Amino acid sequence: MPTDTLPQSTLVMLLAGGQGERLYPLTKSRAKPAVPFGGLYRFIDFTLSNCLNSGLKRIYVLTQHQSLSLDRHLRLAWSILHPELGEFIQTVPPQLHLVSRWYAGTADALFQNLHLLEEERPRHVLVLSGDHIYRMDYEPLLHFHEEHGADVTMACTQVPLAEATRMGVLQRDTGARVRAFAEKPAAPAPLPERPTHALVNMGVYVFRTEALVRAVIADAKADSKHDFGHDILPAMLGGGRVCGYDVTTHCPPAWHYWQDVGTLDSYFDSNMALLLPEPPFDLFDTQWPVRTYSGPLPPALIRNVGRREARAVDSIVSPGCVVSGANVVHAVLSPRVLVEAGAIVEEAILLPGVRIGAGACVRRAIIDEDVCIPPDTRIGGDGAADTRRFAVTPGGVQVVPQGTMLE
Repeated sequence: MPTDTLPQSTLVMLLAGGQGERLYPLTKSRAKPAVPFGGLYRFIDFTLSNCLNSGLKRIYVLTQHQSLSLDRHLRLAWSILHPELGEFIQTVPPQLHLVSRWYAGTADALFQNLHLLEEERPRHVLVLSGDHIYRMDYEPLLHFHEEHGADVTMACTQVPLAEATRMGVLQRDTGARVRAFAEKPAAPAPLPERPTHALVNMGVYVFRTEALVRAVIADAKADSKHDFGHDILPAMLGGGRVCGYDVTTHCPPAWHYWQDVGTLDSYFDSNMALLLPEPPFDLFDTQWPVRTYSGPLPPALIRNVGRREARAVDSIVSPGCVVSGANVVHAVLSPRVLVEAGAIVEEAILLPGVRIGAGACVRRAIIDEDVCIPPDTRIGGDGAADTRRFAVTPGGVQVVPQGTMLE
């Protein structure tokens, strides 16, 4: 163990193997944590940035589904630590070390990698997800965990009751100890002091190492889903000390935002929220930077073409983009996007390398990487025509998959 300070005596196990089925087709050829977000970033950048900003520099990333896309991004953006100082960000696909199967669930992913805990011998293990958008300093969470003598501490936040039905809901006593936990309940238990809201699990856990080892070994022997929310946490309530760390109490208001971007509509809405006058998540907070990699790209260029005036209003325009005599309003343009003369892009997310031809119109749509929209083509805004060509979300967002060839 490098030193006795809490961040340096803590090992991070970052779960990044989820298939992300509800984000399909964005996850057709990439891991969910590698899905682009907010123009420049990938989902996993937010969790990893939290780790580095919190002084946590021993990180295993447990990968599985479409791992090449994630491996490539981590190599380009996150090869910044110093192995000679005991620092690392290391991907770990299933090793078939203890059992002959892929990861069967979040708890099973930890069980199959217990040998890493034997090698590192951390005092605590911080278990994180690679597909959530939020800011958090994990060091106060670690101190809270130690001060309360917990076997596991769950970070939690408050959400409206209607949203809590798709999350894990917990109830605490006045001493922060969790007394009840239900995964995706039909009728979530409201907070006594705030009856319109429930306290929900954020998927951020601090374990005392010995408690984690015992829990995942017991779960491996059981007939279960091998999942933290369904199995590990309810089992530990019976015989361990489980505490809840409410970020709305312990963190500043600007850090209360937490988003599990699990569906195409939530993906679209979360990106659009970044464009609000006062966004719920501020990408420009220099006190807690989010790191990523966008390559050696030129600056964005917005230029008029003849009498066609170029506009980019209430939009994110990433490096390498060219808006050439086109109209871009309330849109997220990822790196290397080209919007040609006379085109209109409104309420849209264009992923890297997208090309919008002259006179084309794209409204309320997600266009995946390197897709070319031919001149004068209309995408979005026509419900009947849209559904005949591509998937349309329940919220009415057209999704054009990677590799699509349009004429």
